[in-house]
Amino acid sequence: MRQFVRHEPVLRAYARTLLPDWNVVDDALQEASVTMWEKRSDLESASGFLPWAKVVVRFKCLSAIAAARRSRPLLTDEMLQQLADEADALQLEELASIRSAHSKCLGKFNAAHQELILAPYSESGRVQQLAGQCGKSAHALYKLLGRLRDKLADCMRGLLQVEGL
Repeated sequence: MRQFVRHEPVLRAYARTLLPDWNVVDDALQEASVTMWEKRSDLESASGFLPWAKVVVRFKCLSAIAAARRSRPLLTDEMLQQLADEADALQLEELASIRSAHSKCLGKFNAAHQELILAPYSESGRVQQLAGQCGKSAHALYKLLGRLRDKLADCMRGLLQVEGL
């Protein structure tokens, strides 16, 4: 359990690369933690926990994707495999650097822009809610969101480049 808690941010980030919604990520991690607990005797050593846990999380994510496909089309299996392979390649230190750069760069935006940047990840329809609150069209906010994301990405690239990532 200690290993799961220690590596939970990495496993959550890994699941997010495969799943389109934070709620589904939460569900997949919950199911994965139960499976890991049930199969903990299969784990040979604590040092092998993360690769083993990623396999469990990947299968739970694939199950969630299969369930979602029944209701709507998602990414192809090849694209999911590519995303999973890229996520596997990220090291814990790189994830920490990326998270830190994201936090620093996001902090450079005013509160309203921060809320807009995070809106698509918080709940379905949040951008439309914000548009109604500020009296703008959703289309206008999505255009602004695109520009803000570009600025955020540029800022993060700059910080990560300094770190050699």
